[in-house]
Amino acid sequence: MRFDDLPVALLKVDVNGRVQMANRAARTLVRLPIDAGTNVGDFMEGLGRSITDWLAEAAAGHGDHHSEFLLLKRDDREVFVQVGLNRVVEGDKTTLIAVLSDATELKSLEAQFVQSQKMQAIGQLAGGVAHDFNNLLTAITGHCDLLLLRHDQGDPDFGDLVQINQNANRAAALVGQLLAFSRKQNLRPKVLDLRDTLADLTHLLNRLVGEKISLNLEHDPVLRSIRADKRQLEQVLMNLVVNARDAMPDGGEITIQTESIVLEVPLERDRVSVPAGKYVGVKVTDEGSGIAPEKLQKIFEPFYTTKRTGEGTGLGLSTAYGIVKQTGGYIFVDSILDQGTTFSLLFPVHDLYEVPSKPAKESRVKADVEVRGGVVLLVEDEAPVRSFASRALRLRGFSVLEAESGEEALEILEDNDLHVDLFVSDVILPGLDGPSWVVRAREARPDIKVIFMSGYAEDSFPDKQASIEGSEFLPKPFSLSDLTNIVQEQLALV
Repeated sequence: MRFDDLPVALLKVDVNGRVQMANRAARTLVRLPIDAGTNVGDFMEGLGRSITDWLAEAAAGHGDHHSEFLLLKRDDREVFVQVGLNRVVEGDKTTLIAVLSDATELKSLEAQFVQSQKMQAIGQLAGGVAHDFNNLLTAITGHCDLLLLRHDQGDPDFGDLVQINQNANRAAALVGQLLAFSRKQNLRPKVLDLRDTLADLTHLLNRLVGEKISLNLEHDPVLRSIRADKRQLEQVLMNLVVNARDAMPDGGEITIQTESIVLEVPLERDRVSVPAGKYVGVKVTDEGSGIAPEKLQKIFEPFYTTKRTGEGTGLGLSTAYGIVKQTGGYIFVDSILDQGTTFSLLFPVHDLYEVPSKPAKESRVKADVEVRGGVVLLVEDEAPVRSFASRALRLRGFSVLEAESGEEALEILEDNDLHVDLFVSDVILPGLDGPSWVVRAREARPDIKVIFMSGYAEDSFPDKQASIEGSEFLPKPFSLSDLTNIVQEQLALV
């Protein structure tokens, strides 16, 4: 069989990389001009390592492994080849036989795996950073609240304190976006009809898009309910509409469409498997500039943006992604350059149209009913947060016992003559975490209610917390009134 007819892609090159022969399979794979004298570097490039060094090493016979992944210099698409070099000595001349195989799919899978690992690491980092920031912001806003209690509107420092408070709240919103990306933000889900949600949001969306763009809503007449956090879902829709607006600087139409979807078989798309079942779909479609194919895989990454510097933070779509995924839904994107983009959201149908409230919630007292004189055991390892919380509770007439760990709290409770009305505990503590020490304390004091605090989402806690009856959750950062109101409400139920 002639060299040109061999089914394996082969190149014969000299030690300098000049091609002496290339069979038909190699020319078909490369799809670039290969003539006698063409250099390998003219149609392939190394992935970090110099092709010249690699060829010289193989020609000298150094080492046993002479296989590399190279990228073809093709304009139509990204193609990787795995090239193995075999040294051939003919008299006093050394040549190399290169065996080529298409490695595009392999490199694509490798890139997807690396990307998923990177996104997981970024999510963990974002969640941890956000948790620490929420502790700091709790201390800042809390002590600011304490200062505001001692200054009225006529005080020259009042305006400065209000500015500190407002900007701390803005920082808290940004931290919330990081938690949304890491899927650890606090959600308050309830049963929703998307038609009602969009109807409430339409006025705001029309103001967001401006006069050049028309907003068109198309509803499925028979739409089932979903269970989601209304405020967070509105944030997702606003992010998508704002992106659609920015893609159409000269105007156009944005269409928001709702539909009932029944998947008879699982939907496999974008490396995601959507289980069979009933879903409510939402599509946000624009007529804008579209997104380049190579950018589509990155648009849900945090801090990645296609907008110019200063026009976007790169957190909008990553936030939307985190909220949708934490809600149990799915988000996909389709885009054609210069024609437009469609974001498709899928949410599982919620079978129960009315969900009864917990009895404890129904019997809550109003925040303006003050309960004073109770004894609160406060367990918080962050000293600034503990300082603010204890001062705030004492100002409202409560007696406060402080501990910086679960072990210290249990030591305090060893005094059987000590009366305690309520536990207020951080969830993440050194040593015993919040739920663990509370479970132990409840063995001797089963009727004491508990409020858990954390900068993480409520549903990211251990299952132990869910089984603690009479427990409430207070997300960080919280204000003085948030803390004192929930404490008063819990004590009113005792």
